Amino acid sequence: MNYVLYAIPFFFLLIGVELLADRWRGISTYRLSDSINSLSAGVLSQASGLLTKGFGLVFYLLIWEQIALFQFSLESPWVWVLAFVLYDFCYYWSHRFGHERNVFWAAHVVHHQSEDYNLTTALRQSSTGFLLGWIFYLPMALIGIPPVVLVTVGALNLLYQFWVHTRHIPKLGWFEWIFISPSNHRVHHGQNPIYMDRNYGGVFILWDRLLGTFQEELDEEPVIYGVTTPLASWNPLWANLHVYVQLWQDAVHAASWRDKLRIWFMPTGWRPQDVAARYPLDKPQLQNFVKFDVPLSTAQKRYALLQFTVYGLGLTWLLMATAGHDLAEILVGWCWVAFGLGAIGVWLESRPWAFSLEVVRLLLNVPALWLMQQSGLLPAGVAAWLVLLAYSLLCCKLLWRPRPEAAAAV
Repeated sequence: MNYVLYAIPFFFLLIGVELLADRWRGISTYRLSDSINSLSAGVLSQASGLLTKGFGLVFYLLIWEQIALFQFSLESPWVWVLAFVLYDFCYYWSHRFGHERNVFWAAHVVHHQSEDYNLTTALRQSSTGFLLGWIFYLPMALIGIPPVVLVTVGALNLLYQFWVHTRHIPKLGWFEWIFISPSNHRVHHGQNPIYMDRNYGGVFILWDRLLGTFQEELDEEPVIYGVTTPLASWNPLWANLHVYVQLWQDAVHAASWRDKLRIWFMPTGWRPQDVAARYPLDKPQLQNFVKFDVPLSTAQKRYALLQFTVYGLGLTWLLMATAGHDLAEILVGWCWVAFGLGAIGVWLESRPWAFSLEVVRLLLNVPALWLMQQSGLLPAGVAAWLVLLAYSLLCCKLLWRPRPEAAAAV
């Protein structure tokens, strides 16, 4: 069962509640471009999961079937409780390595790039975590936790984390000593030196208290959200790739073969001395921190919101329709989603070529629809073509209004 699919309506309901809380309290924790970017990263992550969800499970199954130390019954509630606690302990280490080693940070950084903190931040997930993240859960296979239990408690762990991404809930007293809460997770998203690389638990904060990585939220130190090397982009594709690209470039530029190899597994931020000297990175001082933003007209914002809604609905359809389809067929749907979300990012950045890219995107919807009908991802017939025609005409009408001047490229 895809628990995330069924949770989607509740996610957006609670986002609506948080927006109302913003208005009631007279504060603003949302910016449209940032929120669309976070949600786009989440949509891309879910679409990528359709291609990669079985990757780590293959290794888990192999260990569980061949060398598991114990056999557990699915009927025992204690098995589920044990698995829930063990999963969070494994998640702690996965999360900690995700902050403390370059290659793991390259995957996890997506979740931390938002410079706001709200419920859309919770949905800002990586599309590349599948590459190495599964390693940390293999001890559960060795112990004998059945795969169906692993998948279920993993989904519950992820769903729990949604509600802690808010600035509206204060400290919760005794609850903070045992569980991850909005307060101690706000700390985790801070780029303040005192807050960095702290509070890694997914459900239980106990691991951080026991292992020396706990930090309380301090009244005298307001959290500044984001990462120390800002993404400065609204493109979810670049958000997933930019640290990998930086590591690859550093590896290529390094003179030593030892440095070329070890850079991937060194502490986060480590660079070979010769590379750091020749290619310094610009890291703004925290006291001069300014949130990334690109001025947009109301019409541009509405157009971006319309496009994101279309691709969000498209993802929902893919999540429901891909059962029984092979990877090549699912890849067609993924390419449509990924290209569309990338185009939205370009639009939000008001690039000089954003208009031209929109024209290309609308034209490519025609072969995309044909391919998805051929593969069975969409039902055959004229109805889908009529919907595409109406959507395309609406987009053309919005695009060919008097266009605001493109903002300077960022």
